[in-house]
Amino acid sequence: MAFHEFLERISSPALRQVAEHWQLARGTRALPAWSDLRPSAMSAHLPIIWSWRYDPDADTFTGRLAGDAIEAVFGRTIRNAPMREVFPPDRYEAIFRRHKRVIMGPALFRGSGFVFRHLQQMGTGERIIMPLSDRRAGPDGLLGATAYTIVEPLPATRLMSALEHEEWFALD
Repeated sequence: MAFHEFLERISSPALRQVAEHWQLARGTRALPAWSDLRPSAMSAHLPIIWSWRYDPDADTFTGRLAGDAIEAVFGRTIRNAPMREVFPPDRYEAIFRRHKRVIMGPALFRGSGFVFRHLQQMGTGERIIMPLSDRRAGPDGLLGATAYTIVEPLPATRLMSALEHEEWFALD
């Protein structure tokens, strides 16, 4: 199963624990539902956790939640916010495609390196994204977590072209 390969590639202990909880919540089903997740099982990592709902009819993501460390990056809450309003226009399409690929696979994602640039900040670290499904019709949400350190000083713009190394894992 691809989950084991995914888990082996995660270097952050916090992200490994979030992924392990996702797998435990999944049980024997293809994907866990949002209601299967237990905040108490991930309480030490809630500041770096985030989630989006996906509406297949509108082909849009809406923020479900983000921990304090994630909201600090955005300078705002993402709760109930359309993804298009959260990310800068020059990054939105790439971020939307990545999230949709997790949904449509469904697939597991791991990124490392420069994991964000927003509000004149840049962070290095690691990110994971895993699909959720509250409906029988297929995936309709994402659970993600990003462990990062702010880069000081901000690198030159030309260095920002290779922001994040992406790894994808198909779910069986």
